[in-house]
Amino acid sequence: MWSPDPHAAQGRLVRWAAILAAAALTAACFQPLYGERAPGEPGIRTALASVEVGQIAAPNGTPEARVAVELRNQVVFLLTGGAGGISPTHRLKIDIKTNKSAMIIDIATGRTEAEIVGIDASFQLTELATKKVVVNGSSFARVSSDIPGEQQRFAHTRAQREAEDRAAGVIAEQIRSRLASHFVAGT
Repeated sequence: MWSPDPHAAQGRLVRWAAILAAAALTAACFQPLYGERAPGEPGIRTALASVEVGQIAAPNGTPEARVAVELRNQVVFLLTGGAGGISPTHRLKIDIKTNKSAMIIDIATGRTEAEIVGIDASFQLTELATKKVVVNGSSFARVSSDIPGEQQRFAHTRAQREAEDRAAGVIAEQIRSRLASHFVAGT
């Protein structure tokens, strides 16, 4: 017949007490990144919405200029949620470089069948009150796209644009995450 060991039960009780004590001590240390803070404190949404995003420099009429506008629009939307900004406390400056490289080339025709679109971005967040740069960072994205047959040149152009837009979206998300971590933790 089975009988419980009183020392084993006591050991389990001590372990559970230690776990509950550790949970109680660390309960106030964690908060959701995008959650609301205590009443009276500005939340992360307010801090992100107060960032003014500057125009991204790119030569007019180039594919890089279209990517710069797309990236800026996505960053502004992610920071404000589409609600428009409030009076700015910080300014974000973004610089980009784009590139394309062939991934698969048909050896019979020499035509590219798949390529990789890349965007490299560097950004600076400046506090307007002190003119001090509080965040320096960089980000990159590489996205592949297939190139349909040579008779479908408009489909090729559209595939390139969609790849550029996806890469811009990845960079915008990375920038927002970096800025959110700065406003929450100050790092």
